Amino acid sequence: MIKAGQIDKSTFLLIKEAPYQVVEREFVNPGKGSAFCRLKMKNLLTGQVLKQTFKTQDNVEDIEVTERKCQYLYCDGTSYHFMEEETYEQFEVPFLGFEEKQLFMKDGEQYWIVFWAVKPIEIKIPPKVIFTVTEAPEAIKGDTATNVTKLCTLDTGLQVKTPIFIREGDRILVNTEDKEYVERVNS
Repeated sequence: MIKAGQIDKSTFLLIKEAPYQVVEREFVNPGKGSAFCRLKMKNLLTGQVLKQTFKTQDNVEDIEVTERKCQYLYCDGTSYHFMEEETYEQFEVPFLGFEEKQLFMKDGEQYWIVFWAVKPIEIKIPPKVIFTVTEAPEAIKGDTATNVTKLCTLDTGLQVKTPIFIREGDRILVNTEDKEYVERVNS
């Protein structure tokens, strides 16, 4: 059990017999009355979002999770296939609920998988990932008066707005939380 006032972003909780991860946390201390926390949580089994308010002194059940570094092998449309680095054991993570993760994962790369009661419940993607631009429209000459961007397609199918100087074959760094271009990476 954990006091609601001690809950941080990314804490894992058991709410209504389902594992949740805290996505957003807001602490409120009103002039009158007791302080409380507003939590926005993601159900790790269904992907649904739950918003709930707790008084800071309320007890909430937290859960023990383990993280294992695993190699991403491939996606067959219904599941992601991973291999654990230490034991070479292969396992599947259901595609449902993790559809957006596919745009950031590359075959052969390593990712941290979060397990609860031997069941994989989360795939941790790094905050920034390097991609190769596969499609980039040509820049229009003279179109530099303002901060002009264009929509480029990356090697995983992700589409990102980039500055107009980005070309096919360039490697770029992308923020995985907001899907935004960060910088061009020199090879």
